[in-house]
Amino acid sequence: MNKLSLPLSGIRVLDLSRVLAGPWCGMVLGDFGAEVIKVEHPKRGDDTRDWGLSVGSTQTAYFNSVNRNKRSVTLDLQTIEGQRLALALAEQCDVVIQNFKAGGAEKMGLGYEQVKAVRPDVVYCSISGYDRTGPEAARPGYDLLVQGEAGLMALNGEANQSPLKFGVAVVDLFTGMYSAQAVLAALYERQRTGQGRHIEMALYDCGIMVTAYCGLEALLLEKDPPRYGNSHPSIVPYGVFDAADGQLVITVGNNSQFERFCKEVIERPDLADDGRFKTNVQRTANRAELLPQILQALRCRPRALLLQRMASAGIPCGEVLGLHEALTSERTARGGLLTEQPHPEVGSVHVLAPPYRLDGERLPVRRPPPVLGEGTQDVLSELLGLDEAELRRLKAAGAI
Repeated sequence: MNKLSLPLSGIRVLDLSRVLAGPWCGMVLGDFGAEVIKVEHPKRGDDTRDWGLSVGSTQTAYFNSVNRNKRSVTLDLQTIEGQRLALALAEQCDVVIQNFKAGGAEKMGLGYEQVKAVRPDVVYCSISGYDRTGPEAARPGYDLLVQGEAGLMALNGEANQSPLKFGVAVVDLFTGMYSAQAVLAALYERQRTGQGRHIEMALYDCGIMVTAYCGLEALLLEKDPPRYGNSHPSIVPYGVFDAADGQLVITVGNNSQFERFCKEVIERPDLADDGRFKTNVQRTANRAELLPQILQALRCRPRALLLQRMASAGIPCGEVLGLHEALTSERTARGGLLTEQPHPEVGSVHVLAPPYRLDGERLPVRRPPPVLGEGTQDVLSELLGLDEAELRRLKAAGAI
């Protein structure tokens, strides 16, 4: 798939955001073909360039996970020159993304009204921790804080555990995706009206959305719903189970599947015939009596045999793989989900591919995650017409 066939080809994005939620939004737009210009501090870059395992001198696995299909331009936004250049770039862009603290963008001359004055049809996306119009507008927002405050930690884990965070920064990731959806909607509207939009997203708002059906059940119960760990609160048997030689996922979704599971997989037809377990409602109510018998039957059989029997019986099932095992699996390779991209310092680096397929083709990694400042000279020359002498002056002044 070439660049011209990508849906957002011709759209330019100025990504002033850092860390995860904002950069994730920018990456989604880049995946769909937008030209994404990521603005970073000239010396330290995005905070995530210093988080986790290093890749070369200016990248980490964390940074690389959220910054494919972008160009890196270094500007010191604490300088007048840096602010002037950023505003000039914004004038050339269709979309601006920022996640500065409340009032921060305005102090640098990069707030919505200031950008709108030079680019009236801009789609401007502000991402914050909390409602920018409320009493907590100035509070810094972090994924873990919101996981706690939105009740997400309270629904995660086993019943006997303390509240538990998700393994990835789920609030940041959902906020980035919600933001990208809003930007796409605003761009679509702009085609019809010629008008831009100011999109305001908050981590807390998105964290509440992630509670989904669990949140609505809590309101109906007027208390927190029980936690079942890897099991399902309303379907039995459904979850992670131990075979004789490893773990597997079993999802028995209806009564006929349960009958086949008992008779063809664990060879316990008596359970299928037991009146206490005839329907899923009954199985859920009597899970304490049913599950120990299922667990015992599974533990004495090898995983491969169980998987083969369930596949033959039409029961959804699968292995529980380690993260490295999953990423290096034949399924991942076959889907083209893991790519190897050239790197100027370490030769090559793994980069996850976009999850989207259009017309049968996966969207490409057009640009690997950028080393710090790799696009500064080219972008400022191409978009702003700066010559070599001016670039040298700006670098000497510390603005770039």
